[in-house]
Parts: sequence; structure tokens; C-alpha cells
Amino acid sequence: MSKFIFVSGGVISGLGKGITTASLGAILQAKGFKVSAMKVDMYLNIDAGTIRPSEHGEVFVTMDGLESDQDLGNYERFLGRPLYRVNYATTGQIYAEVLRKERAFEYEGEDVEAIPHLTDEIIRRFKAAVKGSDVVIVELGGTVGEYQNGIFFEATRILKMREPKNVIQIHVAYLPVPGNLGEMKTKPVQQSVRMLNSMGIQPEFVVGRSEQPMDDKRKERIALFCNIAKDEVISNPNVASIYEIPLILDDQKFGDMVCKKLGLPNRKTNLKPWRDLVAKIKRVDQPLKIAVVGKYFSSGNFVLSDAYISVIESIKHASWAVNRKPVLTWIDSMDIEKNGTDCLKGYDGIVVPGGFGSRGIEGIISAIHYARENKIPYFGLCYGMQLACVEFARNVVKLKGAHTTEIDAKAKHAIIHVMPDQEKKMLEKNYGGSMRLGAWDCRLIPGTVSRKAYGQEIVSERHRHRYEFNNTYRDQLEKAGLTIAGTTPDGQLVEIIELKNHPFFVAVQFHPEFQSSPLKPHPLFLAFAKAAAK
Repeated sequence: MSKFIFVSGGVISGLGKGITTASLGAILQAKGFKVSAMKVDMYLNIDAGTIRPSEHGEVFVTMDGLESDQDLGNYERFLGRPLYRVNYATTGQIYAEVLRKERAFEYEGEDVEAIPHLTDEIIRRFKAAVKGSDVVIVELGGTVGEYQNGIFFEATRILKMREPKNVIQIHVAYLPVPGNLGEMKTKPVQQSVRMLNSMGIQPEFVVGRSEQPMDDKRKERIALFCNIAKDEVISNPNVASIYEIPLILDDQKFGDMVCKKLGLPNRKTNLKPWRDLVAKIKRVDQPLKIAVVGKYFSSGNFVLSDAYISVIESIKHASWAVNRKPVLTWIDSMDIEKNGTDCLKGYDGIVVPGGFGSRGIEGIISAIHYARENKIPYFGLCYGMQLACVEFARNVVKLKGAHTTEIDAKAKHAIIHVMPDQEKKMLEKNYGGSMRLGAWDCRLIPGTVSRKAYGQEIVSERHRHRYEFNNTYRDQLEKAGLTIAGTTPDGQLVEIIELKNHPFFVAVQFHPEFQSSPLKPHPLFLAFAKAAAK
């Protein structure tokens, strides 16, 4: 039978449960087990697709087209394998399915209640995430004690009661060091575990997140008050790179103890690829300066780079692969609109990630213009491809009024226009889960930078968009020097554009950042990093 590991969090949100989950998965995978991971989000949304990136971070798209939480991206990067719809659940999904069954008379006249109907549906989804794996690690979103996640904790308690040998609980909680005291405090962790206890849940392990490593005294105190052994208290301190975490956890025999608790054979852990990667990360010192020009960085006085976390990690993967130290700067496109492009001077490369809407769009177009004219390696993703086409039409082909109909529905030259099937959906206000989503094949044109980078003709990449290149302008832009480097297999949709006589100018309609991992950088990000390194 498959084994289930539930990872919960306490004290504060944004604690690092996702990285803890992904790192433990990498350790178990390095022992030779087949590992799957699942994220449960407690909001009532059906998926993450309609949530602002500044509200909840990046929307990560699975192979089969689900718009999910960014933690699925962490799982994929650490596990080096794709995940699917069954690896993600929300409260909205659970209620929607239970109510569908009620309307279809599938409960045969019973009154529908939270227990057992909601909990049974939750457990069904836990088991659906198995998909042939030996171990499923389920991250429970939010913080213990919140009103909206109680039913999920109850479902884990019931599953543990039914299958005691196949289920363990791991609780991740924060140990603060108040500035006025200068001492690491364990009381928040104790209180968090007691909240779990009040729901009938006793964690087998407590993972302490902190700015610095936990000492023995703190471990002893947590063990005493949380009813576990001292070596079952795991220290997970801040580190320079998240890819060190599997090594830090493994050094504390975390994987070995998890195997023992679950009755799994304790195989040797082969983390050599991770140790080699971390050694390289620490060794490289020549900087690769990359400007990421986006529109979702600002939230009051704070910078939210999580809106582009997959892009950022992909740049890092590729930079390390070419033996350079990634130095990334987030540049809000609104700042370019106000102050011009001087802020782009001195960078080795410029990346424009995906986005929606009109805010800061002229700043992005100015950044693309600067990269094209000054021969700065440029990599555009989704919106970064569409706006590169608009910039080229305006400034090279001299089409006054060139734009995307997403911003100007009456544009004189609609270089980017809405996909025909999307127009009807938008008129019906069918926004959730209705874009062109998931993996689609792309045919690469011989002799292009992209074809050379991939080394093959047909590739599969993940999409998330409603608008596309307008083929009415295809011949005109190609004659002016734009290269159509990739299309759908039938040749109808433009997927990649390039410019010749430029160190690197590649822009793609899809999201290659969703398929990059630290042990296997994405080919296009790697090609971009090589060009920028020159």
C-alpha cells in the first residue's frame, strides 16, 4: 500500500512548507522510492487561475492544464517529474464535487454532511494522487488553527485512524528570535503543536524553521513539550540556496527516520547530484547580471518576487550550468515608464516574463526596444513575446498604432489579437480555467537559435494565454526581419519569434520556466544564459 506523509504549518504563513515537502521528496526519491506530491489550498476558488499574482504568487500550470499553486513548481523542480490535476486540490473543488453528487442523487437521499461526505471526498483525492507512487507527500496549505482548513486536518486524522501504519504527520513551525531578547523562542512551536493535538493529531516530526540552526537546548525543549524524541525535532534554517535543504535534512537522518516510521526499507540515499550542484553554487563567483522586467513586483513598500518564482529559478539553473553566479534585479515596468531605460544599463541580459493587463505595458515595450537596439540578450515569455512583436511592428515596420487587442480593442494594427475560441468565452464571462492551457506541441524551424538549443524538431511546452500573434501581419513582419522560429505542428499559431544579427533575441508564446529544474536546466534558458555570459 502507498504511504502518506502530511505536512502542516504553524505560527506564520509563507514558512517554507513547500520547500520542506519538496526536499523530503527528493531525499526519498534518492533512496529509490517513487514519490508523488500534492498541495491542498484552503480557499474556495476552484483553482489558482483567477487569483492575482500579487495576492498569492505565481500561477503554476500543470501538463494537463490545471492552474495551480506555485508549490507544485517547487515539487516538480525538486522531483524532476511532472505533476497533474490530481496533485492539487482546493476547498472549492471539494465542495463543488460533493454538491454535484448531491444534485445527482449519488448519496441516495442521505443528508449531506461535512463528516463523512467532505472528508471522504478529501481522502479520495489523497488516494488519487498516488498514481503508482510508493509515497505521497501532501502539503496542507495555510496555518494550523485557521477556520477554513479544519476539515482537511480531520480527513488526515480519519485516514491515520484507518491506516495507522501508512500515515505520518510532519509539522513545520517557526522559531522566532526577538530582537530585544536575542534568543530563539520555542513557545510558538509548542502552541502550534498543541493546536494539532486538540484536533486529535500527534505529529511524528516537528521541523523548526528559523533564521539560524536550532541548538540542542531548543530541540530538547520542543521534544519535551511536543511528545516526540529529540532526534525527531528537525532543524531547517535559512540558507543561501533552497537546493541545500535536502542535504541539511538528510544530514539529520530525516529520510531514514521517515522510512522507519512508515515501515519502508531504509535504502542508501544517493544525493551526489545535489551535493555536486550545491558545491557548484558555492563555487561560482563571476556574476551574470540579469534584469527581470515585470509588473507584479510591488506591493506597498514590499517586493514580491514570488510572482515570477519559476522564471527566477530557471535563470538560476541556467546560470549555474554555465558557471556563473546569477545576480537578478527586479525592475518594475512602471518605473521605466516614469524614468526611462537608464535603469537597464549594465545588465548582461533582459527577461520579460508573462503577465496580463495594461499597467506598465509601455515600460515593457521600452525595455524590449532597448534590448533590441543595444544588442542585449533578450528572452521574452508569453506576454514578453507578444509585446516584442508589437515593439517590432511599431519601430521597425513603422506601423503606427500597432498594439495588442487585449489593451486596445480598436487598435489600428492588431499585431496580437484574441484567439477565436477565447472571444466567445470572454463574452460569456467564462474566465476560470478557460485559457489555452497545458502542454502543446511546437514545431521548430531548422537553422534557428531555438532549434539548435532544443536539438530536435518537435517539443512540448506549457501554455497559459488568450491572445495570439495575428497571422495577417506575418508576411509583413517576416519580410522586415522577424523570424518565425516555432509554430504549432499545423503551422497556424506562432509559438517562437527570433531576430537575426542579434546576440540572442528569442521570445516564446509558452512558459518554458515550468519545465526547468536545478539538475536539468531548460534548453532555452540555457541558451540565453550562454549568450548573456558572453
